[in-house]
Amino acid sequence: MARGILGRKVGMTRIFDENGNAVPVTAIEAGPCVVVQKKSREKDGYDAIQLGFGTVSEHAVTKPVRGHFKGAGVSPAKYLREIRVDDAAKYGVGDSLKADIFHEGEFVDVTG
Repeated sequence: MARGILGRKVGMTRIFDENGNAVPVTAIEAGPCVVVQKKSREKDGYDAIQLGFGTVSEHAVTKPVRGHFKGAGVSPAKYLREIRVDDAAKYGVGDSLKADIFHEGEFVDVTG
């Protein structure tokens, strides 16, 4: 099952490995993301969920976007992205996704 969440870069830091070498790492604020919309194979031709991340004033979004969030019953988000999943029925509108959907040591693809 494809999994994903939205996040933003907080900054850079370093960690030390077992040999004492400094390794540069990127600190990311990952989630929580709210499911705003579900897309199903029957209705839309593919399975996906639409995620919102970040807080924004209700007046900072356009009326059509505000109506989209209001129809979903969630507060407006700064970022709105769609992620394809294997089964959108596992998610509900308004569900919150956090970084705990990933396991420690798991490799992830990051796009920016």
